[in-house]
Amino acid sequence: MNKILSRLLLIVVSLLSSNLLFAQGADSFDETMRGSGKIYVVVAICLTILIGLFIYLFLVDRKISRLEKEGK
Repeated sequence: MNKILSRLLLIVVSLLSSNLLFAQGADSFDETMRGSGKIYVVVAICLTILIGLFIYLFLVDRKISRLEKEGK
């Protein structure tokens, strides 16, 4: 149990320290991405991936429902 708590504490500390390191240069990175227009490309790619995942889940759900109906 003690080993699990020490690992959990190590993970939490490492996540918090990495967050602090990224927070120092957040303004310049944000301005750079918006200024060059690359942020819109990143958003478009993220939306495309999410839409693709939702379509895939919808199709898999339909197939599973059809297989459940055939099995009864």
